[in-house]
Amino acid sequence: MTPRQTKMLRSLLFVHVPMILIVLFALAPYLWMLLTSLKDESTLFAAGRTILPNPVTLQNYVRLFAKTGFVSNLGHSFIVACGAVLLGLSVSITAAYSFSRYRFTGRRPLMLLFLLINMFPVVLLIIPLFIIMRHLNLLDTHLGLILAHSTFAIPFATWMMISYFDVVPKSLDEAAQVDGCTAISAMVRVVLPVMIPGIIATGIYIFITSWNEYLYASVLAGQAVRVLTVAIQTLIGEYEIAWGLLTAAGVIGALPVTILFLFVQRRLISGMTQGAVKG
Repeated sequence: MTPRQTKMLRSLLFVHVPMILIVLFALAPYLWMLLTSLKDESTLFAAGRTILPNPVTLQNYVRLFAKTGFVSNLGHSFIVACGAVLLGLSVSITAAYSFSRYRFTGRRPLMLLFLLINMFPVVLLIIPLFIIMRHLNLLDTHLGLILAHSTFAIPFATWMMISYFDVVPKSLDEAAQVDGCTAISAMVRVVLPVMIPGIIATGIYIFITSWNEYLYASVLAGQAVRVLTVAIQTLIGEYEIAWGLLTAAGVIGALPVTILFLFVQRRLISGMTQGAVKG
């Protein structure tokens, strides 16, 4: 065996095969969920059940959309997630620009406070948030959930944006201000267009975080605003689990994030690596 063949064999055994096994292990629950959603529910616990659906049926999806309010649940999730993205990006971009471009008293402690928030579990904030939302009459509203999701999305998003701003040379801001721009207009017209990949990466992080959040949605919202994660949980009863509807809802719930990632994966990867290089 030649040295090249030996190298290829080692790469196959110690790199490619382990990576394939890890990917299969990670995808196995999703594949099981997809296959189960395509089976007739009466065959799920039958004696002759198989791994592959036989026959393939879309009955679970038809029942999901015809007999439940899953479409409205998807709409609520979209409204809350998109609202969290808009609010999160608005706050994190301006805060990160200030932290990156200016040196002021208390800058370092404020940055550490942003980071400190993410060190505590979100369950600690649920009681004070509930009290605040109740006094503001924001319980079971889209705005209330958007504000709640922003409490844990904005701190980490701000740190992400700081790393992206630090990559952009400060001379761009100074040149724009020499030409007559204010600090805000220089940021909007000159700096932000350069940071589009980083903004997209941060926006996707906020969207996915809000889309998958369950605790705040279950406590701060009710019948009027029932998002996707809470709706899926209601398919699990005390004495019975609607496996067909549950797996179909899981597949539909995962589709928007998957499609979003497929469309912007290049921007996302370039945005994530942009903040890792400085100079």
